[in-house]
Amino acid sequence: MTTVTIERLGQQGDGVAQGPLFVPLTLPGEVVSGTVEGDTLIDARIETPSADRVSAPCPHFKSCGGCQVQHASDDFVALWKRDIVATALQVQGVETDVRPTITSPDRSRRRATFAARRTKKGAMVGFHARKSDAIIPVPSCILVTPALAAIPPMAEALAIAGASRKGPLSVTVTESLEGLDVAVTGGKPLDGPLRIALAAQCEAFRLARLTWDDELIGMREPPAQRMGSARVVPPPGAFLQATAHGQQVLTDLVADIVGSAKSVIDLFAGCGTFALPLAEQAEVTAVEGAREMVDALDAGWRQAQGLKRVTGVARDLFRRPMLPDELARFDAAVIDPPRAGAAAQIAELAQARIPRIAHVSCNPQTFARDAKTLCDAGYVLDWVQPVDQFRWSSHVELVGAFQLDHMRV
Repeated sequence: MTTVTIERLGQQGDGVAQGPLFVPLTLPGEVVSGTVEGDTLIDARIETPSADRVSAPCPHFKSCGGCQVQHASDDFVALWKRDIVATALQVQGVETDVRPTITSPDRSRRRATFAARRTKKGAMVGFHARKSDAIIPVPSCILVTPALAAIPPMAEALAIAGASRKGPLSVTVTESLEGLDVAVTGGKPLDGPLRIALAAQCEAFRLARLTWDDELIGMREPPAQRMGSARVVPPPGAFLQATAHGQQVLTDLVADIVGSAKSVIDLFAGCGTFALPLAEQAEVTAVEGAREMVDALDAGWRQAQGLKRVTGVARDLFRRPMLPDELARFDAAVIDPPRAGAAAQIAELAQARIPRIAHVSCNPQTFARDAKTLCDAGYVLDWVQPVDQFRWSSHVELVGAFQLDHMRV
């Protein structure tokens, strides 16, 4: 038996003792004992608990892998996520005001991916267990909206109809304005009988849309999402902010940074999360790699009332980043890249001298790297706002406000 003191919380939510030795479900300052197995302390027993330790609000927390830090107080988690952002910036030598974390409420996740596996007696639906492929039923998940929490019977029916015994279905469910939008992958190949069976389930559970490995099975109503005053129907499985609350927070922050700009370029625009609300005040050029997402954005803009022009451009910004002469005519830029960041596009953006840049990110490390590039080119990072849409997880999003330092231009 080994006894250690937890020094800090790692970026994946595990406690870290000297070594480093990783101890899941612990908090800084706690004295714990257990058995060392590789670089992990297993069967950990809390000898001296932290004052920030709380009883997990979900009874499935210890077994389900969906959450990492339900054993910590809300104040602790918010500060921990702020510190992740601040530390990433400090490593890059970037100084700024890192604001307190804004956290989405519980039961607000409008999109989640469930695992559904056929069994001898029917099917099992839930999330994967902690560090395991086993499926843990979570009948009362406190992360997702009530509509998503009620999906197990539907996912079970889909698994019985079309899951292979070799592996589980991946059932991504998104709550739309018209009902549930369901995208399934990993099932049996489609044939006539399976199409009929799946179409019947789509109708029985009154799904807005059901796709099977990207092929449309049925659509009772186009599953629209609200983006500002526009209604957009994203393609199946398209990126969407995890909570409506988080989307509104991010949209408001971006609008604050863009300010009175009359022309805006939105890079990695998706289906228009930022482009369409910004079009209430400015003309927007929205650049996105996936043509189907650009088409959805364009359709949403054309059907909306009172918006200024939005020009959608399908372009792979990793292979063909927008160049300084293409960017220089805009008053402000918005960039919201994937987790890998956008080093090539940021390098070009830094040379374009656009007065204001709103940088949205889901990865503090790549954001900090890109922030250094902008700051080295003459920008000032006025502030960073951490946003927690993934409660009790190790994920954190943020928005950074950049403006040119006119003393250095």
